[in-house]
Amino acid sequence: MNRAWLGLGGNLGDPIKAMSKVLRSLDGRDDTTVRAVSPVYMTPPWGKTDQPAFKNACAEIATTLSPQQLLRVGLDIELELKRERLERWGPRVIDVDILVYEGIGVLEEPELTLPHPRMTERAFVLVPLADIAPDLVVGGLSIAEWASRSDASGIERITPGDEWWQSG
Repeated sequence: MNRAWLGLGGNLGDPIKAMSKVLRSLDGRDDTTVRAVSPVYMTPPWGKTDQPAFKNACAEIATTLSPQQLLRVGLDIELELKRERLERWGPRVIDVDILVYEGIGVLEEPELTLPHPRMTERAFVLVPLADIAPDLVVGGLSIAEWASRSDASGIERITPGDEWWQSG
């Protein structure tokens, strides 16, 4: 099993319910197990700012899927949850991103780049990821270091712990 870290988020409908469904769907597979989940955070929109706030979380999984297979599974789950890709960085019901995949230093393919190319610029990724993987190193710095350098203004924890996904 390889470890991978995922970013999850959304700002339409019930994003916490959608993220919960993603995690339960992954955890219910024979080839993937959810190992750790961050609390959920309310975060201001990034990139396209004229939209509702997002709810974001991160998860660590163990999987036998390749990065490409994991991407396909994530996209399939997004489709099941009615994700529509209408505009870049626009509103969405759910978004599932592979942030880091253990054992893959750098991967650059047309549909998948690892580590996620903008993760170190995004406090909405770094803050929840630091809850579950503070010592994970990306680009020469730990996630905790990246998070301490990020502008986390407007980011607010809205769930007390990591069990929110198991009941939703």
